[in-house]
Amino acid sequence: MTLKNRISLLVSLLFTILFGLASTVIFVLYSNFRKEEFRDRLEIKALSNIKLLVNVKEVDDQLLKMIDQNSINKLYDEKTLVFDSHYKLIYSSIDDAKINWSVEDLKYLKKHKTFFKQQGDYEVYGVFYDTKDKDFYALISATDDYGKRKLLFLRYTLIVSYILFTCICWVLTSFMVRKAMNPLGLFHQKIKNINENNLDTRIESKSNKDEIDLIASEFNFMMDRIEISYQKQKEFTAHASHELRTPLSRITAQIENTISDPATSVKGKTFLTTILSDVNHLTELISSLLILSKIDNNRNNEDNEIQRMDEILFSAIENLKKSFPEFSILFEIEESDNLDTALEIRGNKNLLEIALINVLKNACVYSDNKQALVKISTQENHLVISVLNSGKTLSESEQKNLFQPFMRGKNSKGTSGFGLGLRIVNRILTLHKANITYSIPNSKENLFQLFFH
Repeated sequence: MTLKNRISLLVSLLFTILFGLASTVIFVLYSNFRKEEFRDRLEIKALSNIKLLVNVKEVDDQLLKMIDQNSINKLYDEKTLVFDSHYKLIYSSIDDAKINWSVEDLKYLKKHKTFFKQQGDYEVYGVFYDTKDKDFYALISATDDYGKRKLLFLRYTLIVSYILFTCICWVLTSFMVRKAMNPLGLFHQKIKNINENNLDTRIESKSNKDEIDLIASEFNFMMDRIEISYQKQKEFTAHASHELRTPLSRITAQIENTISDPATSVKGKTFLTTILSDVNHLTELISSLLILSKIDNNRNNEDNEIQRMDEILFSAIENLKKSFPEFSILFEIEESDNLDTALEIRGNKNLLEIALINVLKNACVYSDNKQALVKISTQENHLVISVLNSGKTLSESEQKNLFQPFMRGKNSKGTSGFGLGLRIVNRILTLHKANITYSIPNSKENLFQLFFH
């Protein structure tokens, strides 16, 4: 789970829980308030009946029933019972409702003065009224339909509000968190695209100095140090390679002169020829390292002139035949309306020629018949150069590391090389915003395709 999703989930859950608790507290408090209010109404009603019976001599139980029946404060399903000090019923309202009571309830009243309890859908209030002459007990039962309707309305209101605002909260929280974390997403995209060819990439830092800006500033500072270190390393490689070429050239010249000297024995010539081969390999390795360093130094100052890739390809084929005259390179070109436009590539001519020479050399060296097929075509208005040869193919594990430095497959046994050729090709194409792929179209066939965008 991503950080933005985790924050959205935690904030939404927190709001959901807090709003749920608040709604529950509101409902419980209002429910208790309704009970207390209804209890007060029952108490007023009970005491009013007792006082009318006791204090007003003109009021008998029949008149009290009439007063009770026409009372503006009439309760729903009300039932009133009044008892004297001997627990004898002296008044009962005309309602059909019943009150379940016992002498124990009246004794409890005498001791505790009042009680309030629930009997099914009814709520019963009892009160003990003490006068100088007699004691009276009153029980009154009723249902608070009005209060319960308001409580039910409040319950549904809270439930609907809870669901509605919870959904709104989840949507808004997700939106706000994503918007707030959007700079971090852009930060991630830029970091993901950083490689050895674009170490100059920096993250834009704003002036509000929040946590993301602080990270961006520190990241830029770190990239500055990495770029400087990487550049120094490449400069050292370039300088060392350049300095090593001079003594190697001298050694090569001296060995060649010694081999051509008639005074040198056959055994000595054989020995010197072996040494010369090793020196040539070392020279080739140093030249490859020097090319790589030049590619890195050229990535910010590349030649932006328009180049014709067909001309560069023909030049690469000619240069390759000078070194490997026994190799045969077949050529095909696919006719299309936009081919002339696709052949025009902006870049460095020398580097592009080096890339094509390395691909062609690789195809010829590792072919079974010392032959390669080169085809120029277009795909979605983009130039594609395909190089096909027959020979041993690479395994899946070897294909994954094909463009890594010093990588050589099992098919390279008995073939000289250092595993830098395709690495150089990949770096040159990356510099020109192009790419190279390897595939096996048929059994014992290797296909390299160069895509120029």
